[in-house]
Amino acid sequence: MPYVKGEAKYSRVNFLASSKVQAFTTEVSDVGVTARADGKKIVPAGTILPANDGTAKGILYNDVDVTHGPQPGSLIVEAYILEARLPVAPDAAAKTALKEIKFR
Repeated sequence: MPYVKGEAKYSRVNFLASSKVQAFTTEVSDVGVTARADGKKIVPAGTILPANDGTAKGILYNDVDVTHGPQPGSLIVEAYILEARLPVAPDAAAKTALKEIKFR
């Protein structure tokens, strides 16, 4: 008998202001990530990593599922970003640390 899984809705807000993006692979940590109702730990696209402060290195390009531990993700290091569409507003220190990211 085939396994049929229920369909889940997926929506993502586009926070990019241009198509030119420079991104690199990074390890996305599962530390401090709270599980959703379905038990999954998801770090949403647009999250400033490693933290929203002066240590910021970039912005996560896609959602990353860290339910089973740290996972690889794509970290934007150079781009034009629509600040109002990020899941959490960037801290002033994070904006300063993200030298190649232009906020609009």
